Amino acid sequence: MITTTTPTIEGKKITKYLGIVTGETIIGANLFRDFFAGIRDIVGGRSSSYEEVLRQAKDTALREMQQYAMSLGANAIVGVDLDYETVGNGGSMLMVTASGTAVFYED
Repeated sequence: MITTTTPTIEGKKITKYLGIVTGETIIGANLFRDFFAGIRDIVGGRSSSYEEVLRQAKDTALREMQQYAMSLGANAIVGVDLDYETVGNGGSMLMVTASGTAVFYED
């Protein structure tokens, strides 16, 4: 399934707009990951553990959005937007939301 941030698909003709689709995921950050990320922030460098969690959350949200679009009969999603928010007590969890417009295109 083509999934793009652009409003069109180059070389394709969108023939049906099937509606807005979303996918969401909420993940918690564990205590040890927070501790080691804090140390890394003090001494500099990137926090690979957080980067991996963010990547997994993004992939899950996109996958859920694509499954929703397929259930509507779409073969692509255009205008995709990703949002990241902290939620929960003290921002202890991360929410990733993917949204876009499910479409059907022809060559």
